[in-house]
Amino acid sequence: MYYVYILKCADGSYYTGSTSDLSSRVVEHEMGLIPKAYTRSRRPVKLVWFDTFPSRDDAIERERQIKGWSRRKKVALIRNDWEEIHQIVQEERKRREAEEKKKSKR
Repeated sequence: MYYVYILKCADGSYYTGSTSDLSSRVVEHEMGLIPKAYTRSRRPVKLVWFDTFPSRDDAIERERQIKGWSRRKKVALIRNDWEEIHQIVQEERKRREAEEKKKSKR
């Protein structure tokens, strides 16, 4: 079993990661045991969301997807607000389509 997780940092930022041992990994973040970790200078951290995946590849794929999301979209995920996520996706799609239309007119 593999996990994708989101931590809320002391500065209000979010960190997304993946692991096969969620409890140990969260402790590593909380204790600052990884010298170059994003979270080390942003402690304390709090686990605010996680999901499970059957394979490492699935977890890594989802982690990369979430890392590319806006803060607003991550907050909606943390709240488990799928309607908000759907609305954000629609807004993003409209924005991309408008940008593509602009480019094609040049």
